[in-house]
Amino acid sequence: MRVLMLGWEFPPYITGGLGTACFGLTRALSRHDHQITFVLPKAVDDEYTEHVRLLTPQARQAAEGDRSPESVASTFEPPEAEQPKPELEHVTFKAVPSKLRSPYPEGHEFYDGPPQGVGFIHPTANIPQTDPAADGQTPPPPPKAGYDGDMVGEARRYADLCRDLATSNDFDVIHAHDWMTFPAAAAIARASGKPMIAHIHSTEFDRSGENIHQGIYDLERQGLHDADRIIAVSHLTQSILEARYAIPAEKVDVIYNGIDHNGKPPAQPDPDKDAIRSDEKIVLFLGRVTMQKGPEYFVRAAKRVLDVMDGVRFVIAGTGDKIRDLIELSAELGIGHRCLFTGFLHGPEVERIYQMASVYVMPSVSEPFGIATLEAISHDVPVIISKTSGVSEVLTHVLKVDFWDTEEMANKIIAVLKHPPLATTLRHHATIEVRQLTWDGAAQKCADLYRQLTTA
Repeated sequence: MRVLMLGWEFPPYITGGLGTACFGLTRALSRHDHQITFVLPKAVDDEYTEHVRLLTPQARQAAEGDRSPESVASTFEPPEAEQPKPELEHVTFKAVPSKLRSPYPEGHEFYDGPPQGVGFIHPTANIPQTDPAADGQTPPPPPKAGYDGDMVGEARRYADLCRDLATSNDFDVIHAHDWMTFPAAAAIARASGKPMIAHIHSTEFDRSGENIHQGIYDLERQGLHDADRIIAVSHLTQSILEARYAIPAEKVDVIYNGIDHNGKPPAQPDPDKDAIRSDEKIVLFLGRVTMQKGPEYFVRAAKRVLDVMDGVRFVIAGTGDKIRDLIELSAELGIGHRCLFTGFLHGPEVERIYQMASVYVMPSVSEPFGIATLEAISHDVPVIISKTSGVSEVLTHVLKVDFWDTEEMANKIIAVLKHPPLATTLRHHATIEVRQLTWDGAAQKCADLYRQLTTA
């Protein structure tokens, strides 16, 4: 099957789980002999792509000048000496000149305690409706829609550039990841007459709570209705599509994300480089430090743990618009010396921090899936996850908690740290569960969907 796939990030350029998902899925599809042409809004650096046949833009003027099929097609020239690795031998990359950046909003505010119209929007949420002022708290100001630049206009301009690919490439189906690529995919579908699949990894409500960016929501909704079929990464996401976007259930296929089980041993911590003592227990948060991921609840739970336990350090690995707020909060709570902010971690650094962790916590306000949970389990780390996460649908041997219930979150952290048999049981049984979640399995379901659309 020849697949024209559109995404906005791919390793090594990753801001969230989407880049990891795109890499895992394309590699698995390639292993099954599907031909993937992957379109990105930026060039992939040659330094990181010796394992693929890379097509990069040689003439940037196509972004602002002539957009004819001949002009755009001529901007892609393969490197002269490329020997692709077998794992991605059927993947070709095309970089369309564009200013598209991260689709994640900035500047959102939220607070500790049951949310009132802020953050989570799942239609079946069971959240106590209490007044934060009654608990001595001051309700936050309305969140701001803080996307970087004119993302809606840039997505439409990207669509104009991508539409020309329909005349210069042969493909059977279009597979688009998340809202930034939906207008482009729809334009290509109209020009080519080929079926379009919209793969939704995160909705605007996941990213922004109730304070959505209307223009982005409109693009997202239109793309979902333009698509012939939709892939949702969880039933939680499917329920949001039905409730918030008026998508009929029969149009949605739930395909869970996976993980590659390659048997590679995790990197060992280096005592000469690590600022953490070997006798400390490490509680890990790893992800984007944004409203959606619930890092404030993690820090507030840390305060409760540290009130009753010594020798525990809380590591916040990642970056995002809430970093400064989180550092200030840890200082206000008097636990700044027990919180370590690492910033964004790359490959070997991620391996090392998982190896050091005693427990991984994912307190997401609204998490469509949560690939990092699978990664933590694959590194033999017990996990505690939010009930409002897609991965909770497929994992039993994890501890689950309401993201806003920091007292219960702290109790579960303490239980794992103080009771080794509990941690051992979680690690052992969760590892067995995760072995069933593979990118090969996800790729097979995508391939089945491709065949349904192209033989209908």
